[in-house]
Order: sequence, then structure tokens, then C-alpha cells
Amino acid sequence: MDNISHSLAGLALAELVDRSLAPEPDPGRARTRHRLLLVSCWVASNFPDLDLVLTPLAPQPLGYLLQHRGHTHTLAGLLPQALLLLALLWLWPAARALLRESRATLRATVGLVAAGLALHLGMDYLNVYGVHPFFPFDTRWLYGDMVFIVEPVFWIVLGAPLAVLAGPGIARRAALAMLVALPVLFTALGFLQWGSLAGLALAGVTLAWLQWRSRVRGRSALGLGLALAALFVASQGLAVRSARALVATQPRQGELVDAAMSAFPANPVCWSFVAVELDRQAGQLRLRRGLISLAPELVPPQSCPARIAGPAPAAGTPAGPASLAWQWAQSMPLARLRALQQEDCRVDAWLRFARAPSLQDDLATDARFGPPGGVNFSTLSVAPGLSAGGCTFAVPGWGYPRGDVLGLDAHTGH
Repeated sequence: MDNISHSLAGLALAELVDRSLAPEPDPGRARTRHRLLLVSCWVASNFPDLDLVLTPLAPQPLGYLLQHRGHTHTLAGLLPQALLLLALLWLWPAARALLRESRATLRATVGLVAAGLALHLGMDYLNVYGVHPFFPFDTRWLYGDMVFIVEPVFWIVLGAPLAVLAGPGIARRAALAMLVALPVLFTALGFLQWGSLAGLALAGVTLAWLQWRSRVRGRSALGLGLALAALFVASQGLAVRSARALVATQPRQGELVDAAMSAFPANPVCWSFVAVELDRQAGQLRLRRGLISLAPELVPPQSCPARIAGPAPAAGTPAGPASLAWQWAQSMPLARLRALQQEDCRVDAWLRFARAPSLQDDLATDARFGPPGGVNFSTLSVAPGLSAGGCTFAVPGWGYPRGDVLGLDAHTGH
């Protein structure tokens, strides 16, 4: 999830908790408590992304693919992060004095640190990138496939009440201006539909008005914003089930082993997907990418936002039902993928991340993020000789997303 969404979720939750506690009689203590709770949950909501400092441990792109959403994004890794963050907060003299004197503040701080870390892990689960939260007990990747990795819905429903609470003057105006500018820019660039922008505007104005009307200690707008964020996630979860069921009913050659679904921002109707199909008889791995509209009479799949939808269907691409548009297909010898996994330690490491592995010429690309032969953050060169010196870097023990295709145990890799 983008760090704007992580930050706003943490700040909104902390504001709601602070307003739910009994007011501090001393204004100075009240300001310290407010700042402490905001900082605690905001930092905790972003803390796991510190694993980005570990990406130099392996050559790119493997450093990023293997280390980001790594050990700090596991349940086992949350406890040491919580202890470290609480220790850092203890170094704040005013906060330390308040924590010693107020059990309510201490409980709220510890709870918000735990909640912020859990929120980060839960929000990262929501998209097609995935997490492996139960490592080392279970090394499998888990994918929510239901929310786009940059989601303006969270910005608006969480950010609008917070912007009003930013206080009078330049801070409030700047926050509100950013909340207006970012969705408009996304729409102008082709990431959002105008209908989505209108819905976001209505939600933002309503929540900002509710917060302004409830004055300083009001909680209704914050609570409603958090509830709307949860409702959005739930509705996306129902929508992705419908979209995935439609993929499963399409004619194919071989077994459908996975359908990696990608949401569109603020758009429960449009979905893109990569179907991973295994033709055991022919010894082929087949990838097919397409678009789905759950309301094709209103929004044909070809009308989904072009910047995310990707290229138009190639000439000769088979037609699907009105709700589905195929874009491209690729078949590759399964034997080549398995041979590279066995013989090239770099490819073996890459396959601990790739959910839709595509080989074209000398490039390996995860088709979730681009077409075969395309270059993106997941692309690895598989030209002969690149791993002749072996792999001198440590490879985390994440499971192989496509162990089912490679003939490997998803846990052990054997």
C-alpha cells in the first residue's frame, strides 16, 4: 500500500482514540498526549517499510523483490519492531513523564503501536503484490487482490476529517488543497474515471463538513471515515470474487492454477487479471491477460482507465463475453522455466517472488506488472553466463508462488 494511505490510517485511528479518552485537565499534558498518540500510530503504520534499507543485500532487482515486504512484514517480525518503537518513544522526555503518570495513556500508546503495525501488514495484504505474514511457520505468499496499491479512497475518507483538524490557517488549506489536487491529477493522467472522482468529491465534502460541524472533540467524522474505508475493502472483496469466478468460467487449454487480480483505484467495476494456466500434456505454461467490467452495460472493459488497463488487445486476440476483453497471451515451454530454476541461482531466487513468471528472449518478467519482454521493477536478465560466479548473497526462505508449476513444494522448494 502507498505510504500516504498507511499514514492517514494511523493518524485517523490515533485521533479517534485520543478523542475517546477522558480529557486531560492540564493543557500541556493534553498536547503531549495528543502528539504522542499521533506519532506512535503514524510511525508504526509505516515502520515495516524500513526493510527498504536491506535492498542492497542482493543485486537488483532481487534486492527489492526479496527484501521489501520481507521479515518486517511478518507477524514474527512485528514484536521486535513494537519494542524498538516503544523504546524510541521512551526517549521523548515529556512523553516519558506522561507515560509514567497515566495508565490510560500508556495503554493507548502500546495499543496504537500494535494497531499501527498490524494495519500496515493488513493493508499490504489487500493488493496483488502480497505478503507472507506467517513466516517462518508458513512460507507461502498470501494475496488479497482486492485494492489497488495506490488507493485514493483511503486518502479522501481518512484525509478529509484530518485536514479539517489540521487547525486554521495554512496547514488546513494546504491539506485540503492536496486532497483536491491529487485525485484531480490522477484523473487527468488517466488513472481514475470521472465518475470515481465525483464519488470521491462527494465523500470528501461530506466528511469535511461533518468534522467541521462537530468542532474540536468531534469523533463522528473520523469514525465514519474509518467505517467507510472498511466498507470499501469489504465491497472490493465481494467484487474480486465475482471477477475471479468469471475468469474461471472461460474456455482454456489446461488447468487454471491462478488468477492474479488487480483492482483499479476507486473503481469496484474494473479489474485486470493474469490467468496462469498449466497444460501438462503439452508441457506448456500459458499466461493470458485481460480486463473485466462487472457492469459492462455502463462501463465496457475497454473503457476502464487506460493508464492501468494496459495495451489494447492485439490483432487476432479471441473475443470474450461482453464483460471480458482479452489483451494478450503467451505460451512458454515449462521445461525451460524448470531448467533455469535448477541451473541459475538468480532465477531460483527470482522465482521466490514471481507469481506470473514470463520468459521472453533473455528477460524474465512477472506478468502482474507488465507484458512479456517488458521491463519493470520485476524484470531479471536471464542471459547465459550471468550467474557463472554463483550467488554470493543470502536468499530469504520465502515460498515459491509457482511451486505448483515448477513441481516444487511451496514451503521447502524441493
